[in-house]
Amino acid sequence: MPEDSSLSKRRALTVFLERPGEEDLRVLLEKELQLLLENVGISVVGTVVQRRAAPDPAFFIGQGKAEEAALMARSLDAGVLVFDDALTPGQVLNLKKRTGLEIQDRPGVIVTIFQARAHTAEAKLQVELARCRYEVPLLKGLGQQMSRTGGGIGTRGPGETEFERHRRKLERRIRDIDKKLQVVRQRREYQRKRRSRSGFPTVALVGYTNSGKSTLLRTLSGDGSILARDQLFSTLDTAVRRVTLPGGREILMADTVGFIRKLPPALVAAFRATLEEVASADLVLLVLEVASPDVTETLQTVQQMLFDIGAGTVPRILVLNKVDLVDSVFLERIQERLVGAGETVVSVSALRGDGLDVLLRRIAARLNEKPWEESV
Repeated sequence: MPEDSSLSKRRALTVFLERPGEEDLRVLLEKELQLLLENVGISVVGTVVQRRAAPDPAFFIGQGKAEEAALMARSLDAGVLVFDDALTPGQVLNLKKRTGLEIQDRPGVIVTIFQARAHTAEAKLQVELARCRYEVPLLKGLGQQMSRTGGGIGTRGPGETEFERHRRKLERRIRDIDKKLQVVRQRREYQRKRRSRSGFPTVALVGYTNSGKSTLLRTLSGDGSILARDQLFSTLDTAVRRVTLPGGREILMADTVGFIRKLPPALVAAFRATLEEVASADLVLLVLEVASPDVTETLQTVQQMLFDIGAGTVPRILVLNKVDLVDSVFLERIQERLVGAGETVVSVSALRGDGLDVLLRRIAARLNEKPWEESV
């Protein structure tokens, strides 16, 4: 995956594989990928969609569709094809040869955004680890592809030595970063045990990227120094602040890295130390942007991520945020649907402060393991 400079100020075609029955999901993913690319300075000038049940092993999309995409890209002055799924090294090489264009995939774009957002030493280490893990299989695959062009039995491919040298360098760096992050994990575990002994319950904020988690923490804690921006993945480091509940009880509330569909496994693994805060929490506030047209799909994505990181059974409250952006009829319909599914739901506007008093009382009730009463 190239550095940020190679991704900036570019024109791209996005490429999607639409499987049978996934038409609506593909539309959501198309909007999401466009937003991701905007965050790295890439302008989307067109979209290519191929409808098929499974990816083509050689080109992901069919060879003919790849040639069609290349012609379309040239007509629109686009220099890069961005695929919404992860590509294999062989697919990348074949697509480059067939189209003559730069080839990117969704995991690489997300890693690039994380790299741009990382400011602390810990976040930078986590993102570098993710990038190394993303690049190693690509180097292995490309090295094997190039070595096959070397000719007869026993010959060394023309690019094999260089690829192998770089691969070994990356693997050494992965080991070094893993050791450093192990120290981070041990420190976080010590901090969690110390907080537990202090008697402060921990409430973790989780949700889709840019759903308003940081704004919620900033408002509830009164700490204006917490970074809250209208952009993807503005929070990569866990921020923990004290929040006072009705009656004066204090809790610790932790903001965490946002989720997104198809979050690269390398990033999930690299941010394990951060995400462990969620699994060890006493309560999860699952923040959803109620103004989003795909709130149900988003909830399913976040739920799956919670199970993947071992937090699927932690008690939770659904927080429907940004209620100031929707009408009351729509909001009531969403609330009824979620409550009917057995969820505890509170509607708020973190920016304006609407509903936060109700949220704090609901948190207090859940932490006390008392059933919520409307009179609370």
